[in-house]
Amino acid sequence: MLEIDFNLWPPGVLWLQIINFLVLLIVLNVVAYRPIRGILDKRAEEMAGMQQKAESYLERYGENEKTLQENIVQARREGFNIREGIKQDGVSQEKGMVQDASSKTSEQLGKARQEIEGNVAGVRQALQGEVDRFSQELAEKILGRSF
Repeated sequence: MLEIDFNLWPPGVLWLQIINFLVLLIVLNVVAYRPIRGILDKRAEEMAGMQQKAESYLERYGENEKTLQENIVQARREGFNIREGIKQDGVSQEKGMVQDASSKTSEQLGKARQEIEGNVAGVRQALQGEVDRFSQELAEKILGRSF
């Protein structure tokens, strides 16, 4: 069988190995572990900051979306009110135009009636004079003598 003897090294060498190990731990801590931990801490802080920014952007997006929807609804209401106002203006203008046309037509119709009545009166007077003459001529032709 194989025997292991730990007494091969002199006693000072073990202490030297322990000191060497501790020095190595200190050097590695200063050279490698602390910078790596610092980088990881910075990265964690940056990630937390980015997460906060993303959450704030999402909140602002939600608020902006809500505001946009409210603005759209308000704009539709205003557009509807404007459209109704324009319709009412058009209807009132149409009524005014119809009234103007109706009054002009009534005036023209009245003038035409007066003109026709004047013409009819003139024609009646002319015909009345003609009727007397025609009746006299007719009587002369029927009776055969002149009056």
